Amino acid sequence: GKIFSIGENKDRRRGKMGNYYQPEIETMPLPQLQALQSERLVAQVKHVYENVAFYRDRMDQAGVKPQDIHGIEDLHRLPFINKDDLRDQYPYGLLGVPLSECVRIHSTSGTTGRRVVSFYTQEDVDLWDECCARAIVAAGGTKEDVCHVCYGYGLFTGGPGLNGGSHKVGCLTLPMSSGNTERQLQFMMDLGSTIICCTPSYAANLGEAINERGLRDKIKLKAGIFGAEPWTEEMRRSIEESLGIKAYDIYGLTEISGPGVSFECEEQAGMHVQEDHFIPEIIDPETGRVLPEGEVGELVFTCITKKAFPLLRYRTRDLCYLTRKKCSCGRTHIRMHKPMGRSDDMMVVKGINVWPSQIEAVLLNQGYQANYQILVDRIGNNDTIEVQVELTPEMVENPTMTTAQREKKIVSGLKSMLGILVDVKVVEPKTITRSEGKAVRVIDKRNLYR
Repeated sequence: GKIFSIGENKDRRRGKMGNYYQPEIETMPLPQLQALQSERLVAQVKHVYENVAFYRDRMDQAGVKPQDIHGIEDLHRLPFINKDDLRDQYPYGLLGVPLSECVRIHSTSGTTGRRVVSFYTQEDVDLWDECCARAIVAAGGTKEDVCHVCYGYGLFTGGPGLNGGSHKVGCLTLPMSSGNTERQLQFMMDLGSTIICCTPSYAANLGEAINERGLRDKIKLKAGIFGAEPWTEEMRRSIEESLGIKAYDIYGLTEISGPGVSFECEEQAGMHVQEDHFIPEIIDPETGRVLPEGEVGELVFTCITKKAFPLLRYRTRDLCYLTRKKCSCGRTHIRMHKPMGRSDDMMVVKGINVWPSQIEAVLLNQGYQANYQILVDRIGNNDTIEVQVELTPEMVENPTMTTAQREKKIVSGLKSMLGILVDVKVVEPKTITRSEGKAVRVIDKRNLYR
């Protein structure tokens, strides 16, 4: 029994408290949504078992057959997969359809090993575009808007994802890609960009450039959709102030389908997961045990509509929690809290777990901008950690503290946050290299010794 067909209603309506691209799906009653998930999960498990030898072998090893999966209540019976599995199956080992049915690939950077290549059928692309369209409409986007996309294009998913979503909504789409800040500002002014899509670090960079040039009154931006790297609530407030916008979070990953897996609504209190396409779970990263709603653990996703590169129970390594608390926007899809870090990005320094987001929160709370770098090293058997952070132009023009006093205050704040002493170096404005894509926050030289 077909329950609901994606794309049957492209109507963009405003609900009581929210903007919807596909209202019947986004506000679907939970029992109906879960029935849809179960129907699609059963079909997807059958699809991968019959078409992907890797999954068939894994399921056989786990003693699970497609007929054992009757709905979402049986999801926990399926084995996990991780990024190493994807690398080992490069390039075609996880392909779920004939290559002749695929129309596109995207790929990870491959900085930590063999690349991961994700394939798409035309239907996969269309569904992804709809996911991104929902995010744009949730941020207030309509066909009257000018959507300025300065995520990277090419193999990176950011640019193509938001580009496709913008087309679905009917916005005038500026496919700017990243970098060339002068050109970004020119088009932003000349074409009246109203929504900007990029990494949060590049948004901070653009805000700095706009205010330095005195262009704030010539910029028409009202909203920004930012993702692809971790960012804190302090950084959100800083970006909103510098650009005069409302800043929305968006989440995705190349392995699943890029941006649009989840997105924020106007409540800005967690990102709604597109549950008609992706089933999220939170697990204990050590034991794999599924955790109850509200508990922090590792985020796991199962794709229930993607056919070319279908991932079941994929471990993202992102740490967060899920909540079904009623949202004022009217959406019924579960929300995921902004990732608090990654189980594989966490640094262990002097025996203490340290996440860059903790350091950023301290710096932004003390009035610094998100221009900083964390240098980790090992001298003999001892770890060292240094944080370099730039003064703002205002701090230089109107000094209220000496550099030594500033450094001492940051050291104290970091000690309270982390429980360890961190060396701090306050540097002049423009000293740290600016990001035109994903920011490189951490340089861990200890890797050289492993």
